[in-house]
Parts: sequence; C-alpha cells; structure tokens
Amino acid sequence: MKNLPFGADEYAARLHKVRAEMSVRGLDALFVTDPSNMAWLTGYDGWSFYVHQGVLLTQSGDPIWWGRAMDAAGAVRTTYLQADHIIGYDDTYVQNPAKHPMATLAALFHDQGLATARIGVEMDNYYFSAAAFLALQAGLGQATLIDATALANWQRAVKSATEISYMRAAALIVEKMHATIREKAEPGMRKNDLIADIYHASVTGVDDYWGDYPAIVPMAPSGADATAPHLTWDNSPLKSGESTFFEISGTYRRYHCPQSRTLFLGKVPQKYLDAQSAVQEATAVGLAAARPGALCEDVAHAFNSRLQKLGYAKDSRCGYPIGLSYPPDWGERTMSFRAGDKTVLEPGMTFHFMPALWLDDGGLETTESILITENGAQCLCNTPRELVVKG
Repeated sequence: MKNLPFGADEYAARLHKVRAEMSVRGLDALFVTDPSNMAWLTGYDGWSFYVHQGVLLTQSGDPIWWGRAMDAAGAVRTTYLQADHIIGYDDTYVQNPAKHPMATLAALFHDQGLATARIGVEMDNYYFSAAAFLALQAGLGQATLIDATALANWQRAVKSATEISYMRAAALIVEKMHATIREKAEPGMRKNDLIADIYHASVTGVDDYWGDYPAIVPMAPSGADATAPHLTWDNSPLKSGESTFFEISGTYRRYHCPQSRTLFLGKVPQKYLDAQSAVQEATAVGLAAARPGALCEDVAHAFNSRLQKLGYAKDSRCGYPIGLSYPPDWGERTMSFRAGDKTVLEPGMTFHFMPALWLDDGGLETTESILITENGAQCLCNTPRELVVKG
C-alpha cells in the first residue's frame, strides 16, 4: 500500500458495502463523480473536480479511476489502484464544446463489457452536469442509466475508528481557529486581516495535525449582513455594537469538524443575551435527544419544541452529517435533523448540529460537531459554548 489515509482492509470493507447496495438496486456498475466518494472508495485526492472525472465500480475487481490524462499521475500517487485501472482522456476533450469527455467514458464502458448494463450514476450531484448525462446516454444507447445519487454517500454514514480520529484532529484545529478569533478580533480590525489569521491557524494546524483546506470558506458576516447565513467577508472594519458569527471548520486529511461561534464587540443588547440563552437551553435538549435508536426528526423536534417554548422559531434544519468532503460543501448530503426524516441514529454517525438563529439586525450561531456514541451525543470540540464578548 502507498501512503494512503486508510489500510487495505478498510478500503475493501467500503467496496463491499457499496456493492451490497448495488446488488439491492440491481446495478451492474456504479459511476461516482462526487470527489468525496472517489476519495472514500480509492483514496484519490486532487483539485481536479473542475473537469469531468469519476470512479467506475462493478461487482468484482478493483475500481477504475477515469479522468483527465494529466490528472492520471495524481491517481497513481494517491490511490491504491494499479496503472491499468487508471484511465485518462486526451486534453482536447477539456472544455471543448465540439466534443465531450463522456464519449470516452462510454467507450470505456463498452471495453468493460457494460454496453447493455444497468449503470448507476449520481444524477443530482454538483459534478455531473446535464450535458455529461446526455453525452453518456448518447454513447450507451443500449445501457440503462439509473439514478444512484447518494448511494455511496449513505454507506459513509457510520464512521470507522480511523475516520473519527481524523475528525478529532480537525476538532483540535477548529478550536485553535476560534481561539485565534477571541485573541485577535477587536474594533477597527479589517475583516480580511482577521480571516487571514484564521486561515493561518487552520493551515498550520495543531502539533502533528496539519491543516487541510476546508470544503467551505469561512462565513463571517457582521451586523445586518449577519441576518443572512452564507455571506463571507470583505475589508470592512469590525465595529463596536455589532455581532459577527464565524462558521468555520478545521480539516485534517479531508475530514471536517465545523463549528460556529458568535462575537459581539462592545455592550451586548439584552435581545442577544436572551437569544443566546434560549439557544443554549434548546441545544442541550436537542443533544440529549441525539441517541442511538432515535430518529433524526426526534432531534429536530426536541430542539425546536424547546426553542418555540422560549419564544423563538427556526424554520430550517438544525443538523446534517459531516465527514470527508470537498468543495463546495462539507455536508454528506444524506439525512438531516428535521421533521419527517425517519433515519435511525447509530453509533459512529457524525453531524454538524446547527441551531443557528438569524435576528432582524444580526445573527447568532453557536454550533457543535457531534459523534453519536453508545451513550448519546458527544461534542467533538471543547470550545466554550458562549457568546464571545470583547471591547
């Protein structure tokens, strides 16, 4: 084995799980384009997801990595696959409206005896476009293309001991990032300068745990901008009398541990103190409900019921699964903590518990990455769960 994040036995177990689900769905082959699934199945790790690429898995043998020819060298370096299972297409197919790379993938399916197969593809995925589907369909006129969105994602739901250890390393990094905010932030400091300090803390890491790049950039809106959840930063100075929430993640070997905290510079209005107190109480109730055997919706109901009792309402989900990921999202895009989600919680599942509130003049985010254990939810970070007040 090369210097891969996991051993041969773990990769073999992953292939077995995916193939079992393929059998249930009657699939002869599965083609995954989600780079998280590509990495989870083969170890592939490269910033090449802006071009068409993927991993082909059948019911036997090693997977096949397929992508841009120049990225084949990266597949040699980062996967356990032998050279004959790494297939690159010519660079003339890259961003060329006259021909599509999926024509070469269709030819590969023919070469593998899959011209008339039932093939699963990730239809609702950031990296598989409508044009890609149409080109693949045109080249596989006798095959049946079946929506297998999130088939592999669901097999990633319960983490191994090694995966959890990587997430614990990411937790140490995000703790350092939040400590940097508490130390550095002050009125008059340009937002971009603070973000630079956060990035420095995230990449230098903690001890031997070096910092990888996160799948989402820091979210750090202030004042009225913080009434919206997904704004980033500019060069405006931090101001006294404003809140800024920081939704950030530590990342180690592509495994994420996101966490949010809110900074208030100056005297805190009572409305923020009241909202923070309500979120704290509702969070404790929600975390207590996150136990093996409970449903995802049970966690949402516990949190939202207590929050409503305290006079607040949140109309979006309050959690989602996390782990291995690539841009533009650190979620696993399967289950959610929200009404109607009947997924049963199991030990080894990991979530970003996201009880955020957006008020009429600012935002309040106090979130936790959690691990479901035999005894209930365990927070992966030790960052104080409080409103950070300075100035």
